[in-house]
Amino acid sequence: MIYNEEFETLPREALEALQLKRLQQVVQRIYHTVGFYKKTFDKAGVKPEDLKTLDDLRRFPFTTKQDLRDNYPFGLFAAPMSSVVRLHASSGTTGRSTVVGYTKRDIDTWSELMARCFVAAGLTKNDIIHNAYGYGLFTGGLGAHYGAERLGASVIPMSGGNTKRQIMILQDFGPTAICCTPSYALNLAEQGRAMGVDMSTLKLRVGIFGAEPWSEAMRQEIESALDIQAMNIYGLSEIMGPGVAMECTEGREGMHIFEDHFLVETIDPETGTVLPPGETGELVFTTLTKEAFPLVRYRTRDISRLYPAPCRCGRTHLRMDRVMGRSDDMLIIRGVNVFPSQIEAVLVGIEGLEPHYQLIVDRVGTLDTLEVQVEVTETRFANADEIKVLQSLERQILKDMKDYLGITAKVKLVGPQSLQRWEGKASRVLDKRHI
Repeated sequence: MIYNEEFETLPREALEALQLKRLQQVVQRIYHTVGFYKKTFDKAGVKPEDLKTLDDLRRFPFTTKQDLRDNYPFGLFAAPMSSVVRLHASSGTTGRSTVVGYTKRDIDTWSELMARCFVAAGLTKNDIIHNAYGYGLFTGGLGAHYGAERLGASVIPMSGGNTKRQIMILQDFGPTAICCTPSYALNLAEQGRAMGVDMSTLKLRVGIFGAEPWSEAMRQEIESALDIQAMNIYGLSEIMGPGVAMECTEGREGMHIFEDHFLVETIDPETGTVLPPGETGELVFTTLTKEAFPLVRYRTRDISRLYPAPCRCGRTHLRMDRVMGRSDDMLIIRGVNVFPSQIEAVLVGIEGLEPHYQLIVDRVGTLDTLEVQVEVTETRFANADEIKVLQSLERQILKDMKDYLGITAKVKLVGPQSLQRWEGKASRVLDKRHI
């Protein structure tokens, strides 16, 4: 099934002509409305008029996550705030979040893209969709919600957490599809079994999972535990949210990128050289239709590859492989993106801690865990009232990480000089997961 047959099955020649027209329009607009782009284009010696073919895009400079942070909160908006109807933001300490805005038309576009995803997963208006992605500043919950409503399906806005109640709703309301992170799907299955619930008897038949890396083995585990078809979805807040790319039930070999709205490149992350389709590299996206927050050549840091071969489903858009890793040090913990530098910013703001820490990421059962090991200052560590002091420090670290970053971690306070020192670049992250 295809939601928008006209655009999702465009012949490549017509699709590329549409991309070029939209690309020229967006580059022209941001050059004259966003100071950052005028400055960077001028510095690179390019003008909007230089964009005569799609290949000319590689002459234009990249946009990075740091550029977004440097222009916090609204410096990259190409529309006035009077036209912005919604704001979303990534987790981060004050001044470090990535803020994205949406006009009414952007929301409408996003809703259609998510409807396309649901249809690609075999859903119709007759389905009931249990949405366990987080609502709020995170894009997942509302993105899926509006897409389900656009499709005409019934949506249950559960959000994340409250697992026992989620299982009760899954039993009582009889949803036929579920949206959440893959690790939370396994957690639901595990908790359900602990409650004596036979999860295979639920009416669920499809799961749409994203927001964190997961493997083919994990897909098989989810499908076995819940007796469903597990589908992979891709998105990122900076580009739109969920709905940038989606697997189809016919192929299930790579996710279709909706190229009428996003132009994708893969590059060598070290040199920035554009790679041909089929080679593994870093994904770079340019938005073609976003009004409030358009981006040109945004470096996602996600490592993947593109499939140029046509799919049996009839969609003509390129497909991308599942994300294989990152070209930077970003962590994804239960669907929340966080950088070690953000955790560091929390730690250095707390009196009594040394600027030496280690992050240990693991997977316990079905859920990712994060342990923060940090050194305590000599003065605090030698305090006569040591236990109370350390407990107070732990509570403050936990609270600040939850408040600023939206993540829950285990904290382990260690003595001065007990963590490894590094002569070169510090290796802050020890990732024990086998994804």
